[in-house]
Amino acid sequence: MDDGETPLIDAKGLVKEYPARDRPGGVFRAVAGLDFQVGRGEAFGFLGPNGAGKSSTMRMLGCVSPPTAGTLRILGMDPARDGRLIRARLGVVPQEDALDVELTVRENLLMYGNYFGIPRRVVKERAARLLEFAQLEEKAGDRVEALSGGMRRRLTIARSLVNEPDVLLLDEPTTGLDPQARHVLWDRLFRLKQQGVTLLLTTHYMDEAEQLCDRLVVMDKGLIADEGSPRELIERHSTREVLELRFRLDEQDQATGKVRAVTGAREGERVEVLPDRLMVYTPDGEAALAAVTAAGLAPVTALVRRSTLEDVFLRLTGRSLTD
Repeated sequence: MDDGETPLIDAKGLVKEYPARDRPGGVFRAVAGLDFQVGRGEAFGFLGPNGAGKSSTMRMLGCVSPPTAGTLRILGMDPARDGRLIRARLGVVPQEDALDVELTVRENLLMYGNYFGIPRRVVKERAARLLEFAQLEEKAGDRVEALSGGMRRRLTIARSLVNEPDVLLLDEPTTGLDPQARHVLWDRLFRLKQQGVTLLLTTHYMDEAEQLCDRLVVMDKGLIADEGSPRELIERHSTREVLELRFRLDEQDQATGKVRAVTGAREGERVEVLPDRLMVYTPDGEAALAAVTAAGLAPVTALVRRSTLEDVFLRLTGRSLTD
């Protein structure tokens, strides 16, 4: 966010607690004190594994779950006092599609417009534009139950835009979709971003965060581990390239020691040991692989790739996003 710009969303010390299921009278702290700001027109992400506190944060931002502590201002208003006014200016895409499967695609949009008291003529005009935006014109008269998963997600996003919101909240927008459907959805979200819509999304997909987010926070156990653009985070916490090595299970322990010895002598390199592979973080993956093979090691597979947000998360938390 640009310095001096009034944030669209401003959170300080944000905390969310729930009664602990396994401790009568105890509490579980899902969000443990978040500070972040989001500017108008930004695409801002919360990256982390399940249980990191992402969805609890989104429910507070959606004004459906009050913070336990801290301060939160959305569109300059206090959710505790102005929740109804804020919700009227938000679009929400939940993890699970909550569409009426017995209605047609067009009827889902028209009915949702009625909830906001939008005149029927206006809703019909918007529905036509949103059907085109979501690439669902040919399905307008079909019942929702006949749509694929990707089409349902596009309809859910289209429905969330009926009230022309200032902020669009997307909770794990592409979970469960196949790669092609995910890329189509990314294209739709990128178009919204180009139109100046402010996007807030949670995801545990590193490529999704890199594709869509101007800035993001890496979350773990209810806390922010770091914040920045995808490029800034990668440059701060990882190397330019990563060499992934897989060895036979009966060779892995011995190979790990040798790889550490080889890379320990090379400037700017380090090794992370995962259950199924070794990760050599290096400025030059091909040179690191040549050093490994020159030491007499013969990995089953070797892959040189660029660093990603997955590597950032591993560096910050000691575990992968899929753990």
